[in-house]
Amino acid sequence: MSAKPEWAEKDYYAELGVSSSASQDEIKKSYRKLARENHPDANPDNPEAVERFKRVAEAYDVLSDPDERKEYDQFRAMARSGGFGRMGGAGFRGGFRTSSGSAASDFSDFSDFFGRSSGGSSQGGGFGDIFGGVFNRGGSAGHSARPSRGADVETEITLDFREAARGTTIPLQLTGDAPCTTCHGSGSKSGKTATCGTCNGSGYTSENRGAFGFSAPCKDCDGTGSRITDPCGECSGTGTVHRTRQITVRIPAGVIDGQKVRLAGQGEAGPNGTPAGDLFVAVKVKPDPVFEREGDDLHITVPVSFAELTLGDTITVPTLDAPVRVKIPAGTPDGRTLRVRGRGIAKRGGKSGDLMVSVQVTVPQHLDAAASSALRSYAQAEKDSGFNPRSGWAGQP
Repeated sequence: MSAKPEWAEKDYYAELGVSSSASQDEIKKSYRKLARENHPDANPDNPEAVERFKRVAEAYDVLSDPDERKEYDQFRAMARSGGFGRMGGAGFRGGFRTSSGSAASDFSDFSDFFGRSSGGSSQGGGFGDIFGGVFNRGGSAGHSARPSRGADVETEITLDFREAARGTTIPLQLTGDAPCTTCHGSGSKSGKTATCGTCNGSGYTSENRGAFGFSAPCKDCDGTGSRITDPCGECSGTGTVHRTRQITVRIPAGVIDGQKVRLAGQGEAGPNGTPAGDLFVAVKVKPDPVFEREGDDLHITVPVSFAELTLGDTITVPTLDAPVRVKIPAGTPDGRTLRVRGRGIAKRGGKSGDLMVSVQVTVPQHLDAAASSALRSYAQAEKDSGFNPRSGWAGQP
């Protein structure tokens, strides 16, 4: 971040009522106090308090960020030392003068000077260029350096629930920039480059504007410091060609719906042999008719009979792999959840979540005469034993 125009005319420490050596805790404490006192909700008919609230918030926004506070302090120190005036060999007061003393332009304050310099023209100059060097953020020369890597690529796949849970390997077809096979991505027929004569291999050129000097990426080599003298005819010297390629993607076990899997270096190829970008695979997971997932645990609901719950039994339930047998204790209530350890989603480190088995009574819709007679006999015996399923419910005896 380069210096901001408003910094020249604002004292953020004074706005918060703290010294320039105040700690971050002191700054936060003062901001909270002033924000409460001047908050618009507490001062609905006081425009001055509202304005004060805005100034306090702006000051805290700068001073609460260590990096931005450091730049702000550097800016203030330079302003106090008169560094702006001495740069030009003449005082800076109401206007800017070159080292020869002639008026270059008249500005009412620093804000005007910032504003006039923000156009980005290579003929402009101003604090945008000056502070690029002061704060090590780079000058404005109307030209960007060549990308240092290829573009990232994102694609989407859809997996079955069990594929996502167990992990899988899938082939993908990608269309985009890939290394040129003729020059092996170098962009040069011979595979060699020459030192750029304009910047002597540094990648930057220096330029003076009046009393000020700054650096910018070399326009002839895009800031790389080297040039291709024998460009490859297949890729026209770029080192990349547009084509379709197929790769195999390994999806790790336990991936969740909406998760993105990053494959480093599998994106588009970078120009002239620079590293490739990354591939991001967004995963959509289909719901499963049997399993539901909660973290690393799996949940299933298993139909059971009244007799199995009352008398107890051992039943077979599915897992992501082979079925397992689960014991139902006698007297298990409907809806109870039984835990089968280690049969859920595999975790890192070799462990797995659990399988949670909920039992749900299924009522028979049709019984033959023998079954109906036996059930009536049981119902009578149940009453004779004194069992009342509604005892204590809703005030019943």
